[in-house]
Amino acid sequence: MIRKILATVAIAAIALVAAPTAAQAAGYTGQGTSLTLTVGEVGTMTFSGLPASTPSTATAPDAVTLAVLKAASASKPTDASGTVSYNVSANAPGTYTITATAGQYVATGTLTVVPADSATSTGIATTGYDVPMLWLWIAGGALLLGAALIVVLNTVRRARNQA
Repeated sequence: MIRKILATVAIAAIALVAAPTAAQAAGYTGQGTSLTLTVGEVGTMTFSGLPASTPSTATAPDAVTLAVLKAASASKPTDASGTVSYNVSANAPGTYTITATAGQYVATGTLTVVPADSATSTGIATTGYDVPMLWLWIAGGALLLGAALIVVLNTVRRARNQA
């Protein structure tokens, strides 16, 4: 009994691994989107050209999270036009290939994940101060130093005049 179950599981695993390869060999290919995200950001990848109203499975490398769960694959049916969308995210920068399989059809998309700092256009790390605000602090400090200098000089002059 246990041998039959193990044999069934092994055949199912081989079928899941061989299905995308067989579909590509048969020439039934769909299209997937190319998406660029920053680390930790969630985006939606759409795959089209798949058979309508058919169960689909998306597979991704371990570094990619499909849907809301950290999983190497996720499943959902295609819509009436043969399109399906999956939410994706990754916590490590890199370029990943995401594959959606529906029956004998395969669609691939590319997910590019960039570090959070490279998303800023200036390339300079933010410290919390704007350049105009910094200049206001410098000017305010210079005024205070000037006022303190005037007070000290007047005090010294009065002390000399009284002596």
